[in-house]
Amino acid sequence: MFTGIVEELGEVTAVEILDDASRFRLRGPVVTQGAQHGDSIAVNGVCLTVVEHEGDEFTADVMAETLNRSSLGALTVGSRVNLERPMAVGERLGGHIVQGHVDGTGAVIERKPSENWEIVKISLPADLSRYVVEKGSITVDGISLTVVDAGPDFFTVSLIPTTLDLTTLGHKQPGDPVNLEVDVIAKYVERLLGARGEQPGVPEAGR
Repeated sequence: MFTGIVEELGEVTAVEILDDASRFRLRGPVVTQGAQHGDSIAVNGVCLTVVEHEGDEFTADVMAETLNRSSLGALTVGSRVNLERPMAVGERLGGHIVQGHVDGTGAVIERKPSENWEIVKISLPADLSRYVVEKGSITVDGISLTVVDAGPDFFTVSLIPTTLDLTTLGHKQPGDPVNLEVDVIAKYVERLLGARGEQPGVPEAGR
């Protein structure tokens, strides 16, 4: 379980292409502190398992399913990545509940700089749009963000200087892919209401 508060901007130092997977070596001095084999680290919002750890670098295997459903397949040596260790019990939940299970990918459509922040417009797959609402939470490349505007095939977020400086969103350009994870609570509510034969927003008869 993660919070979407990126701990550091890491770097891909090696990529090994396997038959049905890829092995990445990543540098992250903060997230590798005390890291052990089997630990979880979110890489651009994807929960990966530490296979090896040496110094300030770790390796992680990424299976074909994850490569196909996320933007990790586009990473190359030198790519910058958002890194976060799992939340410890008892710590503050600075962002929102993030599982590290990517629901789909979008792409940066446009950026509108302002004096103290920047508005970024991101494309949204049609099957995810129902989970994205104005002022709701969404995870973009592992970053917990608040939705400013929500459209049928896009949403916008407002980024403060800290986010621009310390995450990949400060460097993404129009056309660049991003990983998206919608709020898991919305998916559970939809599933529960569906099991009861209810429609979200429609009160049950007699109530």
